[in-house]
Order: sequence, then structure tokens, then C-alpha cells
Amino acid sequence: MALPFSSPARTLQHRRGIDIEVYARGDGLWEVDAHLSDIRSRDTPLSSGICRAGQPIHDLVLRLVVDERFNIVEAGSETRAMPFAGQCDEHDDAYARLVGLNLMQRFRQGLRERVGGVLGCTHITEMAMTLPTAVVQAFAGTVIDTRGDAASSERPFQIDRCHALREGGEAVRIHFPRWYRAGGTTAQALPVPSSSQPQQETPR
Repeated sequence: MALPFSSPARTLQHRRGIDIEVYARGDGLWEVDAHLSDIRSRDTPLSSGICRAGQPIHDLVLRLVVDERFNIVEAGSETRAMPFAGQCDEHDDAYARLVGLNLMQRFRQGLRERVGGVLGCTHITEMAMTLPTAVVQAFAGTVIDTRGDAASSERPFQIDRCHALREGGEAVRIHFPRWYRAGGTTAQALPVPSSSQPQQETPR
């Protein structure tokens, strides 16, 4: 695998950073902190004045509290830096509306319905789209059985979710032999589901 050629003449113009941290609280609940920042390498005029190079145009935080069944029991956001001061954060914390959604059951559909478009912040909503798989990673091996070794275990969720872990592949044969199926799923691309048919979230 190789990256496309990088021009020696390129100059950095913009950096977007997304950082997601998941914390176990010890009471059966977990906190998910998602942070997004947009920083430019040049001065940028905004409605509130000049945003100096290296200072954030966006500095946004979303926090979810979830139980071990992926249900959101608390939610809220904070806008620390914004291009339109006093307006970008005027959504009356729409993200509290995420309470009651489940990260693994049509979460992205529910997200769009509750905070999509003018109901929320484009950037916080985009960032929230990535949270189901981040929480799955945090739960893997603790809340979720990722080995499937016990007689009563179900097939580990990650099998057939990516190229490396296809059920007929070498990684499954070596590391998950119980679930290996020779001649199983091939490496061919699977059909893309119709956007008109809501799909259940698939953990990765």
C-alpha cells in the first residue's frame, strides 16, 4: 500500500483535528468525549474580528454518557470557539436531544432527525457520526467478547466487517480458528445498501 505522491512544494493551509476519548466510570456507565478543532496557518477574517494563524476557528466538544448496552443516557455540547460569535452556539444545546438513542441501532438516522441541518451544528453532528465505532473499540474485550472462545460465545462481531477479518481469510484462520470458514466471504466489494433503506449500525 502506498500514499499518493506528496508535492515538495505543498504548504499547510488548514488542520482539522478530531479526538475521541472514552472513559469507564466504574458504575456501569461510560463517558464519551469528542473534540473537534479547525486551525488555519494564516490569519482569517471572521465576523468577530481576525482569527490569528494557529488559533482555532472551531473548538467544539460533545459529551455522551452511555450504558453498556450502547444507550445514551446523558448528552451535551460546548462551543468554545466559533466563526459567528453568539450565533453558532445559539442552538440551545440541541445535543441533549440525543438522550434515548442507541449507538448501535439506527443512531445515524436518529442523529440526522434530531440535530441535522439547521437543528444543530454541522461540525458537531459530523463528528458524532463517528462515535458508534469508537465506543465499540472501547468496549472490545471488556463489555464485548471479541474472542468468541467459550462454547456459548456468539461469533465475534468484527468478523466479516473488513477485508482482513473476512471469515475465509488468513487472519480469521490463525486468530479465530473456531470461526474460520474456508471459501467463505471473498474479498470482492459488497453491494452498497440503498440510502432509502435505513440500516442498523455495523460495528467495526
